[in-house]
Amino acid sequence: MIDPALRTLPGLPALIVGRIFSQLSATTMTIAIGWQIYALTHDIASLGYLGLAQFLPMIPLTFVAGHVADRFNRRTIVLICQICEILSTAALAVAAAFHVLTTGGIYAFAAFYGVLRSFEMPCQQAFLPAIAPPTLLPRAQALLSSLFMTASIVGPSLGGLLYGIGPVVCYSLSTLGFAVAFSGTFSLKLVHTIPPKEPITFASVFAGLSFLNRRRDLLGAITLDLFAVLLGGATAMLPVYADGILHVGPVGLGLLRAAPAIGALLMSWGLSRYPLKGRAGPVMFVSVVVFGIATIVFGASHTVWLSIVALMVLGAADVISVVIRSSLIQLATPDSMRGRVSAVNTLFIGSSNQLGEFESGMLGTAIGAEAAVIAGGVGTILVAAAWAHVFPRLWALDRLEDVFPEEQ
Repeated sequence: MIDPALRTLPGLPALIVGRIFSQLSATTMTIAIGWQIYALTHDIASLGYLGLAQFLPMIPLTFVAGHVADRFNRRTIVLICQICEILSTAALAVAAAFHVLTTGGIYAFAAFYGVLRSFEMPCQQAFLPAIAPPTLLPRAQALLSSLFMTASIVGPSLGGLLYGIGPVVCYSLSTLGFAVAFSGTFSLKLVHTIPPKEPITFASVFAGLSFLNRRRDLLGAITLDLFAVLLGGATAMLPVYADGILHVGPVGLGLLRAAPAIGALLMSWGLSRYPLKGRAGPVMFVSVVVFGIATIVFGASHTVWLSIVALMVLGAADVISVVIRSSLIQLATPDSMRGRVSAVNTLFIGSSNQLGEFESGMLGTAIGAEAAVIAGGVGTILVAAAWAHVFPRLWALDRLEDVFPEEQ
């Protein structure tokens, strides 16, 4: 059940529809293109290149996108991006239907999707603080994460099940989902405050980095997530595990992809009902260590049930870190800076996810998928230990509600 206090937040249902159906479509599409490109190439490295194709456009565009998000109407920017997502996934479905979809076409689509996400994500991340007051924001963030993870369960499961019918079905369903997300965003009512005209300078474009350099606790939280997921991400290897190690096929791949989201869903539901009362910093570091341990167990497992349990624990640990980090960033950043700070966060998320897939693919090619996943889990634990020493203010973080924006 939804916390009664959250039911009073105007615009929350529309925000949920926009974010959740966008994620549902993205995960359904991702499971399809990942399986299809591996089916076309049977090459572990191709999975890494797929993540790299999504990440590379973010490097030159992220800081520009953050500046745009702080100067223009964020809702309008998201609507434009979602229209492009509808058209591009529809084109993907048509190409698959006429059997003209190639590996190059899939990589091109992934790169274009990376461009869209560079502009869309910083704006979407700024929506929730505009709806929820600081006292309710951590609980609202946990609720949104819970529903987000529900979409992350349904998307891979549908992708795996429907891929057996054909990739056209997966891409068509993603197109429909992006259309529903567009309708949710379109109905979202936000007050757009026209910011003061600020000249476009090098300093203004990269102001997000300057802000994070002053707020070392935020920098530590973002980079901890970056390196933990970069090293410990096992999702890029799931097609290899499903096909060659666990022998469960595309349906099993959907279940493996859903397992982290199931664990995350259960944990985020608990956090929405019973939010953290204190010691948020130590809890976040412990969750990253558990994430690394679960990654090691999954990497070494040859048993389906143990692999699923390890992935569920991995997802539960990850969502704790996500809720704390997201709430910390949103509470500590003034609205005039949210686009640029969210852009930096988006770049780091993209680095940890897409670049992490590339790293896993390359390392898996060099030393094997199992060794690569295990090594990544060990690296995650070492990073958590190092960050606790380098960022003592983050380790000492207590109540999220006591974090306030820095005056500009």
